[in-house]
Amino acid sequence: MTPYATDPAQSRGRRHPEPASATRTPFQRDRDRIIHSSAFRRLRYKTQVFVAPDGDHFRVRLTHSLEVAQIARTLARALGLDEDLTEALALAHDLGHPPFGHSGEDALEAALAPYGGFDHNAQTLRIVTRLESRYPGWDGLNLSWETLEGLAKHNGPILAPTWAMAEADAQWPLDLASHAGLEAQVAALADDIAYDNHDLDDGIRAGLFGIDDVAAAVPFTAASLAAVTARWPGLTARRRLVPELVREQIGRMTADLLTETRARLAAAAPQSVADVRSAGRPLVAMSAAMAAEAAVLKGFLRARMYRHPQVAALRDPSRDVVTGLFAALHADPAAMPGDWAAATPADEPARARHVADFIAGMTDRYALKTHARLIGPPPLPAEIFI
Repeated sequence: MTPYATDPAQSRGRRHPEPASATRTPFQRDRDRIIHSSAFRRLRYKTQVFVAPDGDHFRVRLTHSLEVAQIARTLARALGLDEDLTEALALAHDLGHPPFGHSGEDALEAALAPYGGFDHNAQTLRIVTRLESRYPGWDGLNLSWETLEGLAKHNGPILAPTWAMAEADAQWPLDLASHAGLEAQVAALADDIAYDNHDLDDGIRAGLFGIDDVAAAVPFTAASLAAVTARWPGLTARRRLVPELVREQIGRMTADLLTETRARLAAAAPQSVADVRSAGRPLVAMSAAMAAEAAVLKGFLRARMYRHPQVAALRDPSRDVVTGLFAALHADPAAMPGDWAAATPADEPARARHVADFIAGMTDRYALKTHARLIGPPPLPAEIFI
């Protein structure tokens, strides 16, 4: 392992001290705890792009997280970083997303505006430090400091933390104003690479656009498609062409990231993870040229997929489900299951935040069922009401 990798033997430990494992490093244990958590399992039924997708092949939060972890671990190995920490961060990065993806997050942000707002990254920290209840000695998963730091700062330093992030930092300071270690930076870029390419795959599979549409609008895809067709002349079957195109694009992005990152590491010459944190800029990055190419691809997906009428038609109804649930449960917390109802704080803003914790942990289908029970049929097409 390189000197600038995060060394598990030098971990700052856990908030609640535990005996070391005889067979696993601290970061291996973190990864395993995340995989065994209830919040991780619930990602199976949480929206990635499509709400309750009609078809078994579309991504959901769980499969997206697994794909991010695969790319992140490959990059970590190539860069000589700690693979287990990188994988733990990739697997856990979306735990805080509420049902219905960004629509659900927008609804909770609006509902909690009088109480400090909602932030899915901070919600991830609440889950792993407070809300998971798997151990008799403490709340949460008791993850190592480095994993918590990476979850907090994988997108960069946090100079104006939300209340939830500030609360986690107050419990155990996470040095929010500095950059995270390289493992967290790798996990963040792997997330971008995964969703850009796999959303492209899902959009084509759903019939929202075709390969030729993407190639006409995105020069990076046109070049990747030309490389694929040159390698496999006559390949036209969508079931083979699209996966090969996705592989080509992921390969080009990861190769570019490795080249740029190695150049930055050579220039900065960090001798420890402390040097990485104080470098003043991310050391894991794509080149400016590739970042520009990726921005064009993101723009295409935003216009042709995320704003497509078929997807947009469910955005407001999904938001209304979460808004209605918050209003109903905030007015009557006793309508939550027993343990949740019994633990409801009497005062604000704790009461509202407790209700939001409950809703944020819901899967799409549980949110729909709860809406039907408390309020009435949800304002979504009957065919997706599982």
